[in-house]
Amino acid sequence: MQTPDQSTPASRLSQLRGAMRAQHIDALIVPSADPHLSEYLPARWQGREWLSGFTGSVGTLVVTQDFAGVWTDGRYWEQAETELAGSGIVLKKIPSGASVLYIDWLGETMRPGQTVAVDGAVLGLANARLLQQALGAQVTLRTDTDVLQAVWPDRPAMPAAPVYEHAAAYPTLSRMEKLAALRAGMATHGASHHVISTLDDIAYLFNLRGADVNYNPVFLAHALVGPERATLFVADGKLPAALRATLESEGVDVAAYDRAAAALAALPSGAALLLDPRRITFGTRQAVADGVRVVESINPTTLAKSRKTDAEAAHVRAAMEQDGAALCEFFSWLDCTLADPQRAPLTEIGVDEHLTAARARRAGFVSPSFGTIAGFNAHGAIMHYHAHAGSEATIEGDGLLLIDSGGQYWGGTTDITRVVPVGTITAEHKRDFTLVLRSMIALSRAQFPRGVKSPMLDSIARAPLWAEGIDFGHGTGHGVGFFLNVHEGPQSISQSAMPEPQTAMEPGMITSIEPGIYRPGQWGIRIENLVLNVPADTTQFGEFLRFETLTLCPIDTRCVERSLLRDDEAAWLNDYHATVRARLAPHLAAPADAPALAWLEQRTRAI
Repeated sequence: MQTPDQSTPASRLSQLRGAMRAQHIDALIVPSADPHLSEYLPARWQGREWLSGFTGSVGTLVVTQDFAGVWTDGRYWEQAETELAGSGIVLKKIPSGASVLYIDWLGETMRPGQTVAVDGAVLGLANARLLQQALGAQVTLRTDTDVLQAVWPDRPAMPAAPVYEHAAAYPTLSRMEKLAALRAGMATHGASHHVISTLDDIAYLFNLRGADVNYNPVFLAHALVGPERATLFVADGKLPAALRATLESEGVDVAAYDRAAAALAALPSGAALLLDPRRITFGTRQAVADGVRVVESINPTTLAKSRKTDAEAAHVRAAMEQDGAALCEFFSWLDCTLADPQRAPLTEIGVDEHLTAARARRAGFVSPSFGTIAGFNAHGAIMHYHAHAGSEATIEGDGLLLIDSGGQYWGGTTDITRVVPVGTITAEHKRDFTLVLRSMIALSRAQFPRGVKSPMLDSIARAPLWAEGIDFGHGTGHGVGFFLNVHEGPQSISQSAMPEPQTAMEPGMITSIEPGIYRPGQWGIRIENLVLNVPADTTQFGEFLRFETLTLCPIDTRCVERSLLRDDEAAWLNDYHATVRARLAPHLAAPADAPALAWLEQRTRAI
């Protein structure tokens, strides 16, 4: 038998449509999701990317017999237009704050008697409910089939990386303490049991880490916490025998990964199960026994892990010093390389390789925290650009180089964006850079009531840009984990996020501040620091918080137009640079670090 051609998105869609006809499916939804609703997916669940060729981390593919479209937000529009070209797949742009437009499209397009299918094992429960409502009773929704399995012959297997302990020096609460706190949270909801599927919640709760997802030190598992014991559902062979024995001695039983649904089905009648409808799939909810009372609320661990303890914050500060020293080494090398007329060509991929190598030489480094974004000139305007061999730009001539990168360290997770000049830059470059800097400073200096909903802070950063008729198409800030996911909730400084109770800003939260300006086909500018919520004043109006800037790396003043900065803004920048110099210089004391130290001193001079 001749093997079907699957070399292009068009040929793969043709095979998919054949499988849909065989199963009497009129429309198929392929979300960017796995059974844990992860942002970054193990290869096995990257079906949307495999079918469409669109590599962005966010997007939903919908396929009918005469239509195929990918819905994605503004961060990926330029990238999607390039990657979907010639595929027969339409880019459907999601405006800010309208994340489920594909559901609206299906509700308007599908006709009575037709069938929409989606793998319920990867469909979020909250989205499933919206989909059921949009389709109504006359359109059938099938969630019991994984059509990809029929058309993806070389589909990757489940990841098999081992699970390991987060080194004992770093977690500030033991597993037993975290489980006790979780059970106290369950009790406030009247819940006897709690199911958790989100991988960062599980890694946090059990003080375990893994490598099943690129860049995120997590492992595939589900967890069921009962009144006295918890069960961790993880694939056989991933837990060393000694670790498994330790877990069981501390009240954590270990069961096979694929037994989680059966455990939910076997819950005793009258049990009360706490679950988070935004953090479990429709398939997981369907497995719950009928006699169980379900209580819906945010996972208590999601709130707990977002509020770093003082000891965890100290570990993060130390990790930031290591990261900052690595960045000094890298940027010193970059400046020398760009100034050498006899140098070999430097590409965006080369930038990534040298930066990762600099981090790898630092104490406590484990891995990058996401794929490095190194975009020169027009590529910098693609918000989540990733260089690929054959299409990467060479860093030469004049312009701006944007570098967004981060590291996973035993003591914390980093995420930083800097922009550097290449050759001669223009007054327009400097104007845009300075406006973005003013936006970053505005929010970094903010003081706000404890408990304010994080999305409400977004406009503080945008105001300097709005005053010039400029805006950017992504959130201003996301939460960051503690040697966990670089994107962590529940806080989000974004105009597209809802100001819900769980988004309240509390002490100990780490969040990015990263405004930008993107001029398609020309350049992109983003300046990003991570900040920590710390107590500020207590007044007659209540407790207030402020931001402590955690990130330690100079902001390139060669790109600053000083006349556009107010004196107080320039003072903030000079104070920040004095702190960076004082904190990083001791880590660059070795003779081999002399060029990096000289670079640090030069780049932190007051303006």
